[in-house]
Amino acid sequence: MKPIISIVGKSDSGKTTLLENLITELKQRGYRVAVIKHAGDDFELDTVNKDSWRFSQAGSEITALSSAHKMAVIKNLKRDLEPRELGQFIGSEYDLILTEGFKQGNHPKIEVHRQEQGKELLIPPEQLLAVITGEPLDVDVPQFSRDKVSQIADLIENTLLVQRGENDVDLFVNDAPISLNKFSQNLLFRTLVAMVSGLQGIKEMKSLHIFWRRKG
Repeated sequence: MKPIISIVGKSDSGKTTLLENLITELKQRGYRVAVIKHAGDDFELDTVNKDSWRFSQAGSEITALSSAHKMAVIKNLKRDLEPRELGQFIGSEYDLILTEGFKQGNHPKIEVHRQEQGKELLIPPEQLLAVITGEPLDVDVPQFSRDKVSQIADLIENTLLVQRGENDVDLFVNDAPISLNKFSQNLLFRTLVAMVSGLQGIKEMKSLHIFWRRKG
């Protein structure tokens, strides 16, 4: 599974600004970054009477909009998905996922804190990778000021990125992510590579996607 770091905090605490700066810093270091923003309320991207809206109204479960340089996918959901589940919809051509929100998840979190919004943190300290704050807090968690973006990126890199294996394997069953230990990842990787590499026309494999669905 790709690493996921959630940037959390109260409204107007500076989450989006920190995300922008982290994206720029990590990209300069050669990492490919995906971003997922959690919307607290339902939202609507389709414009009434536009083609994509008409397709959805007609019953399409998924509508994709594609141009020469961008693509957007609108999918109907039955429940609020967590970042690992959402990761399967945004592809695999990235090194980590940064999210804004998802404070209820069990992945590492960085909380952005402003003193004027209250002294209490939104997240218990034991669930935090770091706190971004303008004044020292009495918590046993690494603390950084907002301008220390390079040091925050160092923490993310050293904690979650530098020790990752060369071959990442993500497995989803019934659209739910399945945790694999390193042995299972390597076994599944070697098996799939051995099966596919012998097929005609296959030269170099950088990624492999298999979709299987049982009818009935």
